[in-house]
Amino acid sequence: MRYTQALSDHLDATFAALADPTRRAILARLSTGEASVTELAGPFAISQPAISKHLMVLERAGLITRGRDAQRRPCRIEGKPLADASAWLDGYRAIWDGNFRRLDTLLQQMQEQTPAKRVKRATHRTTGTTDRKRPRR
Repeated sequence: MRYTQALSDHLDATFAALADPTRRAILARLSTGEASVTELAGPFAISQPAISKHLMVLERAGLITRGRDAQRRPCRIEGKPLADASAWLDGYRAIWDGNFRRLDTLLQQMQEQTPAKRVKRATHRTTGTTDRKRPRR
């Protein structure tokens, strides 16, 4: 995916819309099928106008569309902006995977070294010797 100013603006709008937990919950509900504003407002302790404002943000980001069905305006989720955001994040996934592989290697090395040190310390405790030199009197 080529990174352009238009894509940057589109991603900014997508991530800004996803930053709010209410909007994420609305998208989660719409992932199961279309719903009206009234149906979307049901689970929230906020007014219908507040839900409408959240829907406008989601619509401007291209994450939802609103149709016309007589008196009803059902909302539907749109996948392209989420796919674009996922594709952008995929570009960084290789970096994260590399960092995690290096961390796994380091942790494994530390675990392999730790038992040997424990055995050495335990031996010193049973024999009464230590690695430290005692000052002479």
